[in-house]
Amino acid sequence: MKAQLVTLVVACLFGTVLSDGSTLAWCYHLPSCNYTTWPTKIPHHCSGARQSPVNIVTADVQADPSLTTFSFTGFNDSSALLNIKNADGKSVMVSLDDSKMSVSGGGLSGLYKSKQFHLHWGNGSSSAGSEHTVNGKRYPMELHIVHMKSTHPSMTVALDDPTGLAVLGFFIEATNDSSTPEMWKNLTSFLLKISRKGDVVDIKNQITMDGLLKGVNRTRYYRYLGSLTTPSCDEAVVWTVFKDPIKVSQDLINLFSTSVYINTTAQPLITNNFRGVQALKGRVIKSQPSSATTPYEALSLTAALLYYLL
Repeated sequence: MKAQLVTLVVACLFGTVLSDGSTLAWCYHLPSCNYTTWPTKIPHHCSGARQSPVNIVTADVQADPSLTTFSFTGFNDSSALLNIKNADGKSVMVSLDDSKMSVSGGGLSGLYKSKQFHLHWGNGSSSAGSEHTVNGKRYPMELHIVHMKSTHPSMTVALDDPTGLAVLGFFIEATNDSSTPEMWKNLTSFLLKISRKGDVVDIKNQITMDGLLKGVNRTRYYRYLGSLTTPSCDEAVVWTVFKDPIKVSQDLINLFSTSVYINTTAQPLITNNFRGVQALKGRVIKSQPSSATTPYEALSLTAALLYYLL
């Protein structure tokens, strides 16, 4: 059963196996098993002291000069995105080739290999569905790229390490354009092919991670220690939440809440598949020092200096 849990965690961090070997079902959409019940039904981790997601209050964020730029490997390689799946009727997940994709730098303790990315959303334009919030603002969607520390031989070992996983979180913001950007149009074109729970489709050589993250400044981010946002809520995650959102047209965002289903048969649709924010409980969220000079500021300083010298 432990092996099954590890497989599910890699697949989309879904599924819970209890200490007695029994499996506990969980969901987002029923009063008996939505995220408000997880701390009581799955208390070992889900009621812990460093749970995710959280609300980021920008006025309380502390500067940390160790949060340097990242090094992304394979994010421009279309062969590294293997397949797209309706992951257990709870999300859409894309498997990544961890022999080609990885991330380091950014204040991380070493190299982390890319395992998968998945998404959280609300219900089209009627309700937002990001997991993290900023000053109480919830974005329409959130994308999570899950990485495992390269020195760990398995996900089982990684989950026992407080920094075993590194998850990169990206907010998705709606635009009034139609069917843009092109890479997101490509990605969402597969949704009708994975409408039922367990459906999977090969997408190799068609999409790149860089293409999906186009326009995002990946040098500006928040950092804190947290957990998986789905049961069993293991507190093993170094969280990076990027400040710049991915801009995606509203019509493409709507496809997530109108195309994929919770079950192997039609209805209900997967909607509002996000966990509510959790208490910080003394944790500190950090970011790059605000005194860092931007290119615009550097240009202004140069102009001022030339004016003074003349």
